[in-house]
Amino acid sequence: MSSYSPIGPVVGIVGAGQLARMSQPPAIALGVELRVLANAPDESAARVIVDTRLGDYRDLADLREFAQGCDVITFDHEHVPTEHIRALAAAGHVVRPGADALVHAQDKAAMRERLSGIGVPCPAWARVSSPADVERFAAEHGWPVVLKAVRGGYDGRGVWVCRSAEEAAQATAGPFAAGLEMLAEAFVPFERELAVLVARSPHGQGVSYPVVETVQQDGICVEVLAPAPRLDPEVAAQAQRIGLKIAEELGVTGLLAVELFETAGGLVVNELAMRPHNSGHWTIEGSTTSQFEQHLRAVLDLPLGTPKMTAQVVVMANLLGGDDPDLFKRYEHVLAHDPGIKLHFYGKQVRPGRKIGHVTALGSNLDEVRARARHAAVYLTTGEYT
Repeated sequence: MSSYSPIGPVVGIVGAGQLARMSQPPAIALGVELRVLANAPDESAARVIVDTRLGDYRDLADLREFAQGCDVITFDHEHVPTEHIRALAAAGHVVRPGADALVHAQDKAAMRERLSGIGVPCPAWARVSSPADVERFAAEHGWPVVLKAVRGGYDGRGVWVCRSAEEAAQATAGPFAAGLEMLAEAFVPFERELAVLVARSPHGQGVSYPVVETVQQDGICVEVLAPAPRLDPEVAAQAQRIGLKIAEELGVTGLLAVELFETAGGLVVNELAMRPHNSGHWTIEGSTTSQFEQHLRAVLDLPLGTPKMTAQVVVMANLLGGDDPDLFKRYEHVLAHDPGIKLHFYGKQVRPGRKIGHVTALGSNLDEVRARARHAAVYLTTGEYT
């Protein structure tokens, strides 16, 4: 633990992953001191943030100690127990987003209940606790059925797409036996996946970033296109209205990412996240105010920054670990080949399929910008040319 006297407001971030890490540059510019709660000293943000405290986010005593001296507490992930967040607020700590909002990003059933109640378009869904419940749901809504863990799933984990009763029984045998809460959703035949990022401050100011298209592979986002190409302006405006409505109705403070399906019948909300989000990494270079700066502004109740894009087209490609851990030896080629490409590494050990960084390209022609981002991402992770 480091000891020093802060000269600006202290924002405590529970979690020390890449989202906390990427919050450091805008914090420096704003004169904000960051403190992170890390599980280990070699975590992504712990490698670059001086005021790193070691502790367990599931331990209330560790959270209480961490919160001392922070002007506001926020999160790198949504896994902090809801009751602990309430306890911190009851003790007088400022926590943003608060438990009443964050529970809708932690608990998928709570999210579906609330969104359905305020008229936000969602797939048909139901809580299920046995294969028989799944079969009854499928009898009404048809196969395939999407089964989800109510809590804890992300990046494709805790999600099963089942095309028959046999697949559903096989997929849920372990979770049901372990007493895991599950829900079933009707499969949405979507045309593509979109995301909208909005921010809301405690006094109610709200802004929305342009709607983006996200490209998924095995449940993991591999590419983000900003703005979403060929998107009807009315549909884009509707997505932004949905995001701002959810933020207001749920009392979100900070960033809210809304993942959407674009279907023949309109937009359908898939997931929520109340923090900076993978779909917004493009904003570091691609927006006047990055999502990380915006989140800090929002949780400190500062005036929000403009989300205006700095280029006509921005493409972000995730770097997923492969068999070769030495990405740095390929730096020279990528930077020499394209001096305009922007690289971001998260300070993580390379493992197959793990998000270890991203690249961003900016320009005016989507095909050209996308090809540049893909070339850099593929070459860095595989050493092959696209």
